[in-house]
Amino acid sequence: MRILDRYILSRFLFNFFSSFVILMFIFIFQTIWLFIDDLAGKGLDIVIIGKFLFYLMPNLTEKVLPLTVLLSSILTFGTLAENYEFAAMKASGISLQRSMLSLIIFIVFLGGVTFYFANSVIPASEQKIYNLRRNIAKVKPAVAIVEGVFSDFEGADMNIKVDRKYGENDRFLENVTIHLKTKTKINSTVIKAKTGELKSSESSDILQLVLYDGHYYRDLEKSTTKGKNTYPFANADFDTYTMNIDLSEFNNVDMDEERDISTEKMKNVSRLTKDIDSLKHDNLRIVGAFAKNIQTRIGAFIETKKDSLLIPELAAQKAKPKKFENDSIKSDTILSRNDVINLFQDWQKVQVITAAKTNASNLLTSIKGKKNELDKRYEIYNRHILALHKKFALALSCVILFFVGAPLGAIIRKGGIGLPMVIAIILFLTYYFIGVFADNYAKKNEIHPILGAWLSTMIMLPLSIVLTKRATADRGLMNLDGVVEFFQKIFKKKEKKTVTT
Repeated sequence: MRILDRYILSRFLFNFFSSFVILMFIFIFQTIWLFIDDLAGKGLDIVIIGKFLFYLMPNLTEKVLPLTVLLSSILTFGTLAENYEFAAMKASGISLQRSMLSLIIFIVFLGGVTFYFANSVIPASEQKIYNLRRNIAKVKPAVAIVEGVFSDFEGADMNIKVDRKYGENDRFLENVTIHLKTKTKINSTVIKAKTGELKSSESSDILQLVLYDGHYYRDLEKSTTKGKNTYPFANADFDTYTMNIDLSEFNNVDMDEERDISTEKMKNVSRLTKDIDSLKHDNLRIVGAFAKNIQTRIGAFIETKKDSLLIPELAAQKAKPKKFENDSIKSDTILSRNDVINLFQDWQKVQVITAAKTNASNLLTSIKGKKNELDKRYEIYNRHILALHKKFALALSCVILFFVGAPLGAIIRKGGIGLPMVIAIILFLTYYFIGVFADNYAKKNEIHPILGAWLSTMIMLPLSIVLTKRATADRGLMNLDGVVEFFQKIFKKKEKKTVTT
């Protein structure tokens, strides 16, 4: 490696690692600020919070790494151009592409490392976060209960309020109030107890909530009109009352905004490829079965193809219509649905139309219900495609953003943290928000998932080509001379016209 290559590479690596560390700390503090309600007041020690942040760092790398490449490339070449080092290289016959050679090799290597990171490390960190949350709920289930307010557990359809938690892992509760919900989300049962205890073990998925010295009240279902007027209920006092709760439903230790775990983030490329094929096959099978069901319900006939194994002569004979003696078959006189209705009497017409409306309404209800189910299934399918292609897009984005930042730094000829930082943040926000919008549209099946994964990267590709060409030709960021000359010609023409008149 030549001295110049070592010099440029060392400057770039210094900017790269320093920018990466600073940006990672910024994003970590942003994460703490966003999830301060989930982390504070839960009785979690500093070790568990540290593990959570450590396992979250690979996910933050998806945002930090592209911004780091963009910022460090602008800083490096902006400083070289500002100190006239880049001009000295050009005077010595060293082009922009030659000065970028060592960095290009490093960035390509970084792209490969990034793909390995996205394929292996990020899925493992997602699994670690999931296991950490599950272990917290097993060992310290009381972390999901906040003192003095109702803690809502949507999966278990219940609300719990306690005045105080104490003891080992806050397992003992004082002044417990529980509201149990029906399927329609109505509070039908109220349980109050003076004390309570949470019992769980790491080897069991069942959490036991034991209540002592309490009262039980429940509204009973009203099946008849007479029962609705009497408001039946069940009422009892108890010394000990045990509730068995599924731990998977009780686990509401949400360290993330999304309630459900995005399982596609836990999978590598080979697993995603297999799951995409199986999801596609299952979706097509479900759609086909539902279509046959609808066709059967409406009495439709499926068009079948002719048997290709028939002998042509026999097929021609079968195709010919049979002639009968005294053939007196008349042509069909039913031309529209009104003609069909007129075949019935007036009282039968009402029944036929009512039955048709009922069947159509039932079919529409079935289709709407199935549509919601299929939308969820295809959203899962689209998420898997997005996760697969974003692993490749992340690696390529590092290379493309380098070819955006390096020529841009050479053009603006400004180093330091001021202007390069502003330009890098603007470009990154454009890249990031385009990716977010594309992801959301792709998940809802409004655009193809492959386009959603690659859109932000593909938009930056022509920008990198244009900037590289302009930096190679030693041209500015924008050529305003042509615009000024265009307006000068227009004003000169107007002056000539006024003079002639």
